Amino acid sequence: MAEIVAPRQASTVLLLRDSKAARELEVFMMVRHHQIEFSSGALVFPGGSVDNNDREIATDPTLYSGGDGLGTDALGFRIAAIRETFEESGILLARPKGSTSLVDAKRASEIEAAHRADLNDGKITFLEVLTNNGLLLALDELIPYAHWITPEGMPKRFDTWFFLAAAPPDQLGAHDGKESTDSIWVSPREAVAGGENGRFKLPFPTTRNLIRLGKQRSVRNALEDCEGRDIVTVMPVMTTLNGGRQLRIPREAGYDGELFEVGGPE
Repeated sequence: MAEIVAPRQASTVLLLRDSKAARELEVFMMVRHHQIEFSSGALVFPGGSVDNNDREIATDPTLYSGGDGLGTDALGFRIAAIRETFEESGILLARPKGSTSLVDAKRASEIEAAHRADLNDGKITFLEVLTNNGLLLALDELIPYAHWITPEGMPKRFDTWFFLAAAPPDQLGAHDGKESTDSIWVSPREAVAGGENGRFKLPFPTTRNLIRLGKQRSVRNALEDCEGRDIVTVMPVMTTLNGGRQLRIPREAGYDGELFEVGGPE
């Protein structure tokens, strides 16, 4: 029997804003570089693995707000979510120390210009970015949305928390040109349609979360709908029927079903 690979902790953020052109919300998404090992070429939300620096930050409550009552793992997921969002989009969910307001777009742009490239290249840590700029991570801006674990038997597995967050005003975001080659603010409806017609390559969890998100017409609706909601962990199970492949997920997870077609004969 093949050894089951332990999943790596990871976080993903669905950054939301209200569309100026239509009565629907938009979400920030990026196209992964085709040479990236995981989800190459796919349209995805910003995110990535929890690292040791995230866990180090979690041990110091003076570096974040909104972490009351959270354990080490929960803090790590949220800190990684904000770090990865900054690394991959340049959008910064943080507050100047002593302030109740998020960093404004001008200051966020200055911090990005000074530190984002070095952070992505490993020349500076996120802890140093925070301390050098007098910042507190705004963990309270993140609302848990979903929890997915890669199925057993896969060579690379992730234990991933998805979070919702309203994008700070006038922070527009942009891909880094390395791990991602393009970025877009897109409505869930348009993204799902693009997955269906071949415009976009969408991983299965991304599609299901876009469809679910598309039921909400505004950022406020989406955030309020998640407040206090129980999160059901999803670890898909592959099944076959009549030569086709399906993924089975818990019906109570809230994705309008439990058995989904994912392709034809293997």
